[in-house]
Amino acid sequence: MLKKYAILFGLIISLILLLTATRYYPGGSQYDKNSVGFDWKNNYVCNLFSEKAVNGAGNSSRPWAIPGMLFLCISFALFFIDFSKKIPLKGASAIIRYTGAGAMFFAFLIVTSYHDIMVIISSTLALVSMFYIMVFTFKSKLTLFKLLSLICILVFYCTNYIYYSGSYLAILPVMQKILFAIMLLWVFSLTYFTTREDFEHIKK
Repeated sequence: MLKKYAILFGLIISLILLLTATRYYPGGSQYDKNSVGFDWKNNYVCNLFSEKAVNGAGNSSRPWAIPGMLFLCISFALFFIDFSKKIPLKGASAIIRYTGAGAMFFAFLIVTSYHDIMVIISSTLALVSMFYIMVFTFKSKLTLFKLLSLICILVFYCTNYIYYSGSYLAILPVMQKILFAIMLLWVFSLTYFTTREDFEHIKK
């Protein structure tokens, strides 16, 4: 049972820790450096990981946020590994497994001072794995998962575009949280509502 629900338990623990971290965030955001507390509209999740809050105060959210990120990345890595076992083609299965798990390794390092380069590496690897997963959902009969996978990857691309281009930065914190919610739904759905049989007919 523990193995079967490891991903679910990991996601729940991660959410609890990250939500707790938002309650301890001192304040300051890209919109107002003197704001108090965590502003869901203007603060980034990565603000929770910094040693200092945007307002310059010691960041008391950090002890909660870093373990939360660790549980999140482990849960997502387990998802990519688990889902890869449902894919009958060894090459594609390996790409999903290793690029997905690798993405989560670098994603956790976002909590360090190497944030920017880790975002680039982790998002690139994640998009490769997600693209392969989307291709296989499109080859299956899982209509709802086709739509969910497409929405997930499009929101990911849009969020990355804003981040890298510097355009529309005012909405990036909100986009980040929308992406987070969609990816949680995507991971949960593909983990617990798909089986190897859904993809075994795919031979090429």
